[in-house]
Amino acid sequence: MQLNVIERLPAQPGGHPPVVFLHGLFGRARNMGFLQRQVSRTHRTLALDLRNHGDSPHGPMDYPTMVDDVVETLRAHEALPAIVIGHSMGGKLAMILALQYPELVAGLLIGDMAPARTGYGQAALGEAMLHVHFPDQLDRQQADQLLARTIPNRSVRDLMLQNVRLGTEPGWQIGLQDIVNAMPNIENWPYMPEGYVYDGPTLFLRGEHSPYISRDHEPVMRRLFPHFRLETVPDAGHWLHADNPRVFSDHMLAFIESI
Repeated sequence: MQLNVIERLPAQPGGHPPVVFLHGLFGRARNMGFLQRQVSRTHRTLALDLRNHGDSPHGPMDYPTMVDDVVETLRAHEALPAIVIGHSMGGKLAMILALQYPELVAGLLIGDMAPARTGYGQAALGEAMLHVHFPDQLDRQQADQLLARTIPNRSVRDLMLQNVRLGTEPGWQIGLQDIVNAMPNIENWPYMPEGYVYDGPTLFLRGEHSPYISRDHEPVMRRLFPHFRLETVPDAGHWLHADNPRVFSDHMLAFIESI
């Protein structure tokens, strides 16, 4: 499946590898816009809407299928090998892409995700979203009031509002049922046989207040990504690139410059 892509080009091409952005669960390519604009000053950048998200097609999903989507899309855009930056679910996808196709990944930056099973309530949120009853017509203010009954957290609700189709035929724009069906796969870490290693430069950035990367994860991170570095973004939770964009951006740009 070819995915929807937002592409930005530098004013003067410099022969650098392209940089690819992979968003998290319930996100979309444009969520990475601030980071993409920073990088596109010097590099060709491509932000992808993953399967069932944004303006990309819908269908059954698991990580091997999503890896195939990303590879097919980037090959069609002649954007390989690339530096890959992924957040949350997109970070897990980026890790699996690098382990399966190390020759296609020039560098790997993972935002607040470990190579491990995760959860933290996303399955329950997806199930609740399925039971939202949409009226015959909806504007943004009405959509915000409607989702507030199910999603009281303001920042989470703002993320979900971007996935609502407004107007006279309101509903979820995303492939919500496919996402919910796939949640056990999304939260899991697929079995990787011995020998799967990404030997390239790898940077993990964790949010200071996030539980997604812990010391218990470091041995498997070291086995799969032997050249990894782990840095902490202060004053940030799981959405570390939104909570502290300056520090995240500083780490990101320094990492890309080093490749």
